[in-house]
Amino acid sequence: MSVGRLPNFPLDAGRPLGREFAALGLCGYRDAARHVHSLPYGRNSDRSDWRLILKEGRGTCSPKHALLADLARENLRHVVLVLGVYEMDEGNTPGIGTVLERHGIPCVLEAHCYLAHEGTRVDLTREGGGAEQINGFPHEEEIEPHQISEYKVRAHRAFIRRWAAERGLDSEHVWRVRERCIAALAG
Repeated sequence: MSVGRLPNFPLDAGRPLGREFAALGLCGYRDAARHVHSLPYGRNSDRSDWRLILKEGRGTCSPKHALLADLARENLRHVVLVLGVYEMDEGNTPGIGTVLERHGIPCVLEAHCYLAHEGTRVDLTREGGGAEQINGFPHEEEIEPHQISEYKVRAHRAFIRRWAAERGLDSEHVWRVRERCIAALAG
């Protein structure tokens, strides 16, 4: 786990997010990151509200990392949220191979969020090697926490349209296969 690559600082319990973590008995940034990492992978009831992570006890890459980026910002620390696009397959995302095989596609283009601190990728959602282990992100960009919903989906769909067209695939089919892959990961 890459929590050790994040800065360690006390949380300001007088601030909104700091107060929520303090209520859980968590007073430091790395402790907060460990807690977020330990929560199960799963979609929240509102994909645009990263604060639901603590209430619902689960989250995907976008809200988990958006929450931690926002928490760092609340404490005047520089930890950024990054959107990276890569080809997701069974090799770099164990658990999706059966879905890909069933649909005759070796991989799908995925948009993944993670943190960056001092030039290092920090991924708290992928077991056994996260974004820091994926070879080849043809696109990476810093985004704001509020961009994890509409902006991320719009950008992801645009990347899939181009990627699918280059391979003679139907982009809507690729998107549906990708959704099934995500469902397989959530168990």
